Amino acid sequence: MKIGILTSGGDCAGLNAVMRAIGLYAYENIKNCEIVGIPEGYGGLIRGESAPMSRSDFEGLLNVGGTVLGTRRTPFKTMTVPDEGGATRLERMRANYKKMGLDCLFTLGGAGTHRTAALLCAEGCNVIGLPKTIDNDIYGTDVTFGFHTAVDVATEAIDRVRTTAASHGRTILVEVMGNKAGWLTLYAGIAAGAEVILLPEIPFNIDKICETVVRNYEAGKPCNIIAVAEGAVLDSEAGFKKKERAFVRTDRGETTVTAHLAEVIGERTGSETRGTVLGYIQRGGNPSAYDRILSSRLGSFAGKLAKEGRFGVTAAIVGREITFNALPEIAGKYKLVDPSSQIVRSAEDIGVCLGR
Repeated sequence: MKIGILTSGGDCAGLNAVMRAIGLYAYENIKNCEIVGIPEGYGGLIRGESAPMSRSDFEGLLNVGGTVLGTRRTPFKTMTVPDEGGATRLERMRANYKKMGLDCLFTLGGAGTHRTAALLCAEGCNVIGLPKTIDNDIYGTDVTFGFHTAVDVATEAIDRVRTTAASHGRTILVEVMGNKAGWLTLYAGIAAGAEVILLPEIPFNIDKICETVVRNYEAGKPCNIIAVAEGAVLDSEAGFKKKERAFVRTDRGETTVTAHLAEVIGERTGSETRGTVLGYIQRGGNPSAYDRILSSRLGSFAGKLAKEGRFGVTAAIVGREITFNALPEIAGKYKLVDPSSQIVRSAEDIGVCLGR
């Protein structure tokens, strides 16, 4: 069996650990196995590039962050658009899949990667997906690898911000990644004891936030920490498209929700207010122990799926068990935070303001 592996979309901790588990399982359990790595995600497959990977190439990857194959974002919407030569990217990938002589292709990525993987399946390619994203927004799996490491990183960052916020008596807004889904902000915010947590799924009311900030200071709290998902939206603009939202447009031009909200809170409450963006530190670094174990389980299970000839699926964890979903059934769907879920109610029950 000849196997191809690629990593697509944004990087995160656990990509190398999953590849390691796939490689070790395949070389241990599949006879006459050959593995090739495809560089830069679907870009490498479009160009027809690959390089052989021996068993030794997978050793030592368990605790290494990022991806040794490199990754790129290749938008799903461009896959079926003809290029200057008249062929689509999808057609080139299918042709190169056959030219490489692949019997199976592992695609490690998020929601967009899964959508493209489903297209390849429909074109007759044997594909097995693996759910990667710090956003934890892939439908059909309880957890994605990379998520818990990002939660740990964001939590530690907020912990560090709190000490300086308390020292100066400030309100500090910490922007966390998450444009559509607020899982990362919710988990890190709860873990770090944030006084306010703002999610894309729960549009915020400025008055509620300011009331919370003032009440906390009056109660003797030394500071306020507000964890803000980058996709958080004002309640009066929740139904607007991003380019139509006036809240992120000021006299100085376009800004972020976090930056503008910091200004508004400072003006209305009189508190010294600052904003900070965590950015790419949430993606970087080595995987946590949790993600190393999850990645090993998912990669090994995916290798077993290949050995059994079960293609057109993506690995998943449901409850305590590793299982799989059919790619066409989950591709294009997102798992978002339910505003009425138990974890949201639990946060509010202990006094966390979610802006509503």
